[in-house]
Amino acid sequence: MTQSATPTATGSAAPTPVELMDQVAGAAAAYYRNFAALAAERGLTLMQGKTLSLLREPRPMRTLADLLACDASNVTGIVDRLEARALVRREVDPADRRIKNVVLTEEGERTVRQIRLDLMSGLTGLAQLDEADRHTFQRLLGQVFPG
Repeated sequence: MTQSATPTATGSAAPTPVELMDQVAGAAAAYYRNFAALAAERGLTLMQGKTLSLLREPRPMRTLADLLACDASNVTGIVDRLEARALVRREVDPADRRIKNVVLTEEGERTVRQIRLDLMSGLTGLAQLDEADRHTFQRLLGQVFPG
């Protein structure tokens, strides 16, 4: 059974949860198409670009695998290629020497910063939101995607 939009007090139909989900999926697909293109301009795959973007702080390889929703062996290959390009380095975790943390190098920081700047230049709608709308948007995203 499909949910249909219901009229609101203003007379226009409120979007259904399914319609909202479809809109979120479309926005996510557009975001990742743009992200993949910007990563490719720097000779990176989508997964390599995503890995760089997750390294705002040093992260263990296992955590990267969880965040990227892929097998640990895939992360090893991704990190190997990023390390070969001097975008990341592996460091022993000071609290547990068995754990290897992945850390951005200065070149990696420059690369991910440029990708983010280029992404933002394509998302002009976010910059046009006033402060109250940005707070509302953040709150709503947190409600829909907690954690």
